[in-house]
Amino acid sequence: MDGVSKKAARLHHAARRRGGRVAARGARAAADDAGDRVLNGGSEGYAAYLVPFRQGLKDAGYLEGQNVTIEYRWAEGSYDRLPALAADLVQHHVTVIVVNTPAVRAAQAATKTIPIVFVTGADPVALGFVSSLNRPGGNITGVASLADEVGPKRLEVVRELLPTTSVIALLINPTNPTAETISKDVQASARVLGQVVHILNASTEREIDTAFERIAELRAGALLVPNDAFFNNRPGQFIALAARHALPAIYPWREFVLAGGLMSYGISIAYLYRELGIYVGRVLKGDKPADLPVQQSTKAELVINLKTANALGLTFPITLLGRADEVIE
Repeated sequence: MDGVSKKAARLHHAARRRGGRVAARGARAAADDAGDRVLNGGSEGYAAYLVPFRQGLKDAGYLEGQNVTIEYRWAEGSYDRLPALAADLVQHHVTVIVVNTPAVRAAQAATKTIPIVFVTGADPVALGFVSSLNRPGGNITGVASLADEVGPKRLEVVRELLPTTSVIALLINPTNPTAETISKDVQASARVLGQVVHILNASTEREIDTAFERIAELRAGALLVPNDAFFNNRPGQFIALAARHALPAIYPWREFVLAGGLMSYGISIAYLYRELGIYVGRVLKGDKPADLPVQQSTKAELVINLKTANALGLTFPITLLGRADEVIE
């Protein structure tokens, strides 16, 4: 998920005390109420991903409110807030910090001793999060998907749906640590396919609106939306703008298509976050992150929304429909 997504969790080992704490972190800070809190590179929209995360914890023997407590922090898509949020968790002497991609570096800078478990759609070795997938080293391990690596594949899916479209737009959040890699990979694939890719930047809601206006000016025939915590929390905005501009778009997660997006190609978020919960459970039981290989999710799913296709006047070829893991009618 840049994405699943993306959290920090604090847990107190049940073997030491009956209650535990998990602090998850993202890009939006929750209100200071008396409840548990999660810190994530995204916003409270990521709360839906906590369902499979909690299921993973439960599978590992931990039930929130009974033998584990989750502290939540959200950075609201403002990645510059993450260092302070990470420092706050460390000051609270959390047992485990669970993070998504934008929050990893902040967590690593904040502590060299508290275990860190990440979820990322990027290559954690290439980003310098871990020494290797098999032996992460240090106080960190996690779950990695191919969410970013399948970006070029999304371009191929678009080409199969729109074979005469030669100009494509790619929207990037420049504050995401994976932005440069995603851009280079998609551009390289576009050259092979004989396509032109225009890269546009957006890190605020207003910039997303402006980007769609620019895409119309460029006469791009389709839009690629990559995995990013800020983008992932705004499916409604993307879908409304795509409909307004009659722009075919492909998204990184199934959740966009369920909300009315045209199609998605990426890893199952539910599977990814459940695996994250299970791995956090292993750390709570005493396993050292340095000894836990980074788990890899490799199965990508293609989801298609025929109702949206009809609204855009598009017909999916039989070849794509046949490969789809889910077709929404």
